[in-house]
Amino acid sequence: MKTYTAELHVHTVVSPCAAVEMIPPLIVDEALSRGINLIAITDHNTTANVAAVQEAARETGLAVLPGMELQTKEEIHLLCLFDTLEQAEAWQAHVDIHLPDLPNNIDYFGEQFVVDATGDFIRREPRLLITSANLSLENAVAGVHRLGGLAIPAHVNRKAFSLFANLGFLPPDVPVDGLEISRHITPDEARRQFPQLQHYPLIQSGDVHFLHEFLGANRFTIARPTIAELKLALQGQAGRRLEIRPAEKTT
Repeated sequence: MKTYTAELHVHTVVSPCAAVEMIPPLIVDEALSRGINLIAITDHNTTANVAAVQEAARETGLAVLPGMELQTKEEIHLLCLFDTLEQAEAWQAHVDIHLPDLPNNIDYFGEQFVVDATGDFIRREPRLLITSANLSLENAVAGVHRLGGLAIPAHVNRKAFSLFANLGFLPPDVPVDGLEISRHITPDEARRQFPQLQHYPLIQSGDVHFLHEFLGANRFTIARPTIAELKLALQGQAGRRLEIRPAEKTT
């Protein structure tokens, strides 16, 4: 077993709301400087920069899971995490079918940069990414699970783009793998404020759009950084476990 300090909600410069500093080498350096050794790249409705961050992290000791922050048709943000780039790309192909074909308004929403492992510009993503796909929460969770991924509604305590703000509850027939809370609330406070949380495992994320927002609150005791191991830790099974405790910057 090994302890992985994890930040499972990280954006890059392809997310129009992310800072220009969110390029692969700086993401990797900042995570490592904070003692974080597991991250997931979860840009809005796209996986375009995942491979670049994985390449930047090669041989550094930082594990990088491919992922996406999907916006469902209910305007709920859902973290979709996978083991392989191939799984993430298959999910991307499915999401693309359900995204509206709207152009990005750079002046209003911001730039959407696809970059290489060094952070150098490759292209702009012309399609608007901050929008809802025509996928319900139920269908999205089922689709992620079919591909072997984890589905975790994001920042459920927030007043926008969150499960409880938009639906008011979690449908009991939607088998999410856990729920994410933001940095602005403790797990105990979240459970008091939202009693439904008592029945689900929690992660806590920085929802990183700027380098200083890395939180690294999740301590996973697992054999390796895989979806299967994370799922066991979320359920507290087979000696795997999760503890929420914010990381401290080490350099």
